[in-house]
Parts: sequence; structure tokens; C-alpha cells
Amino acid sequence: MNRTTVSLIAGVAALAAVTGFASMSEPDTSGTDTAKAAAQLPVERTSLLCPAPSTSDLAETAYTSFTPVAEGTGDDGAAELTAAGEESADGKTDADKGDKKDDGKDGKEKAVLTPKEPGKPVTSEASGAESPALVGTAEGRFAPGWTVQQTTEIAAGSGRGLLGTNCTAPDTEFWFPGASTAKERTDYAHLTNPDDSAAVADIELYGKDGALKSTVGEGIQIPPHSSEAVLLSTLVDEPQTNLTVHVTVRSGRVAAAVQAIDDKLGGDWLGPSTDPAGSLVLPGIPKDATSVRLVAFAPGDADADLKVRLASPNGPITPAGNETLHIKAGMTAAIDLGDVTRGEAGSLMLTPTGRPTPVVAALKVTRGKGDKQETAFIPATGPVDTRATAADNRSKGSTLSLVAPGRAAKVKVTASAGSGGGTAASKTYTIKGGTTQNVELPVPSGLKGTYALTVEPQSGGPVYAARMLEESSGGVPMFTVQTLPDDRGTVEVPDAAQDLSVLQK
Repeated sequence: MNRTTVSLIAGVAALAAVTGFASMSEPDTSGTDTAKAAAQLPVERTSLLCPAPSTSDLAETAYTSFTPVAEGTGDDGAAELTAAGEESADGKTDADKGDKKDDGKDGKEKAVLTPKEPGKPVTSEASGAESPALVGTAEGRFAPGWTVQQTTEIAAGSGRGLLGTNCTAPDTEFWFPGASTAKERTDYAHLTNPDDSAAVADIELYGKDGALKSTVGEGIQIPPHSSEAVLLSTLVDEPQTNLTVHVTVRSGRVAAAVQAIDDKLGGDWLGPSTDPAGSLVLPGIPKDATSVRLVAFAPGDADADLKVRLASPNGPITPAGNETLHIKAGMTAAIDLGDVTRGEAGSLMLTPTGRPTPVVAALKVTRGKGDKQETAFIPATGPVDTRATAADNRSKGSTLSLVAPGRAAKVKVTASAGSGGGTAASKTYTIKGGTTQNVELPVPSGLKGTYALTVEPQSGGPVYAARMLEESSGGVPMFTVQTLPDDRGTVEVPDAAQDLSVLQK
């Protein structure tokens, strides 16, 4: 995904204020120690957007907001999620006017979530098919590491299952390998615009033979503070089993997510893959997965050849018959790995067999058998650099997977206080190199409600993380998996006296 590069010469203060959307290169310190004067400061403002959860009247959706306690934030700040499209002509939302639940006109309840303090989750609920997309902003002490989880349970009908997604920050480019327009699938691309002006986006689709011609996906208008859901099957003439969706924004910014609904296998949200890279990690495959499909795409002009390995609890394993994957340039490739985890925790590691070629990838994971199956998706994700958080964990049904693809790593995991009460707890784990561990969670004592899990690497090599939520309903093993990339809760701000050019991208 593209990041907005903010000129440091134009003003360091502006950078700290918009760090939710900005990024900076690691300074090159060779031959100089000027970068040593740079400080890591908490971000001052960030935005998150949640897609409309479901079109099912049976949908029950829970929203959970959490901000970790951070040093150096001061005592001021606020955070709020409001229904998209609820801004009035005078520029104020209904939340600004104090109307939290009902506008008094159409009788529909608005999902509005207002966190009270960092370190303690806040929850809200919504029911039915009319629940809107949400637009949220956090400032001051609520901004660093702000995380919102959207979890929807659908008991029956199309898309039945547990659908979960992390509400995401707006951006200008997204990759979604793993989408489909097959007859049994109904996939929508949800585009949400947080800004005061309209956004314009394009949706490109790539199948096994390359780009699919479509003019319908060009120049999609997303009005201010609104969300649009685009049915992917309307963009192509013929069904495609394995698709890569590429969302690019011509004007403005959007948050994007793909909702994948299967007639027989339930459904879930497909989050965006991390930026195209030569090596990728897809963490947190359930140990009882009955089917795992890898879908990958090479967006450049060169073919990609990848070595496929599973990081098991005992070390790397090469799946028999699927040792490598060849991806032609501009085409989507897929391989079925079956029950690759065989009853143990696992994460997929993709590395180049030769010269690295940037790729994006995701996994479609199935649990259960027969008519009691459920699916979820695991996109490739980035490592946890400083901190990452998963909200909406319950006393039962939460699994945290940690993988160290290279060197061993020591990791601290903190369970927050509960949304209804309880005392925070922490544990430290050592993850051996090349392994995945489903760790025993430090559940808060006296837990009431839900809690958040915060992951902080302490030493060693890179760490990747994912959290699975699961429930059983009518014999169906409902589940959803969210990856935990770094929360980018801090920004590197140089000392005013140092040479700023070393920090420019």
C-alpha cells in the first residue's frame, strides 16, 4: 500500500499530527550519528474505518475499541466512531450534536462507539442488515495504537458464520488475492471515504490468465463520509475461481476490504495483503484446518518462483508435492495445500528460490467437514515492529499465534483489563526460530466482558502474529482470523538541529 510521504522540511509538527497515514524511511546512519538525536513520539491523530458488516437480517455485530496505554501522550484526547454519511449540512455529525442512538426521523439505531480511557476496551453492538459503515478518528492519548475490531455472527442463511475484520486506516492502494466470482461466491469490495470531498477509485481484477477487461470498475465515485459496496461479479463476464483484486485511488483516500460469502462454506472478510515483497509470511493457520488454499499474484513484469514452507511448532516443513510455486507476471496462481498443519499450529513462509520478485498472497482456510464447514482468510502481513493489538478476545475461543521465521525471538503479551472489569496480566514467551507457537494466553483476573491482547517484541528476530476467534453453532466450527501488523503508534521525529535530509524518503 502506498504511504503519503510528508516533507519534514515543511514541518515536523505536521508529521506527528498525521502519522496515522504517514510513514518514514529508516535513517541511514552509516558515517554519521545525526539520526541518534531522533525521537520516537506518539502519533497525535489517526483514523479508522469499518465496512458495513452484513446484508443479513440475522447479523449480530460487536464493535470493540481499544487503545494501549502509551507514554508521552498527555491527558487530552478523544476517539469516536460514527455512522458513515451521518454528517449534517453544518459540518457536524449527529455525534457532535449529542444524538448517539437515533436521529428521530427514520427510527434506525446508529452504531456509535466512544472510548472512555486508554487501557480498557469499550464495546458496542448492532443488529440486522441496516448497520452502516463506520468512520472514526482518535486524537491525543487515544491515537497511538488505536484498534477497532468488528465481529459479526450470522446464525443461518447465506454467509452464515463468524465474520471478523480489523477496522483499517485509509490509504490509496490495496491488494486482495483470494477473492472470487465463482458461482458459489458472492464477493463485494467495500470502499469507505472518511474525508470531506469525494474519492475516486479503480478496481482491477486479475485471474489465472492475467488482467480481466472491465470498464465498470473504473472511476468509482465514493461520496464524502460514505461507503460503496461493489459486487465483483458485475465487473467480469465469466466466473473466476481465484482472483486478485487491486484497488487504486485516483483522488482522495479510502479504506478497502473484501467481503467473501460462500453459499455452502460460510464467509468472512478478506483483508488486504501487505505491500508486494519478495518474501512473505502468512501467520496463524488453525491447527485443525481441513483445507488450505494459497493464492498469490506477481504485480510486476517478471515471473516469481517461491519456496513454500510451513513453520510448525518444531521447525520449518516443506509440504510434499507443493515445494515451490511459480507465478507468471500479471497472473494469479493458486495451489491447494490440503490439511497442511496436520493438527499442529502453523504459518506459511514464502521465500524466493532465486532473484526476489515482489508478490502479494493470501490463504483461504476451511475448518469442518461436509455441510458443517466454515471459511476464513489470512493475508500476508508485516512483522510486529514495536507493538500490535487484537481487540475483542473472549474468555473462551481466542487463540494467539506467534511465528519467528528467522532468529528466535522473545515476545511480551499483555491482556488488558476487561470491558466490564478485571485486572490486566502479562506473559513473556520465547519463540524458536522457524517455528509457530499457539501461546497460552494471560487471561485477565476477574475478567468481565472482552479484552485486548497487545504483542510487543522484546529481543531477537522478526515476529509475526495472528489471532483466531472461534465459536461453535449447530455443529459448525465458526471462526475468523485477524493478522496483527505493527500498529505504527509512534513516529520518528528528528531533533530540529540535525540534518533532516537523512530522514527523507
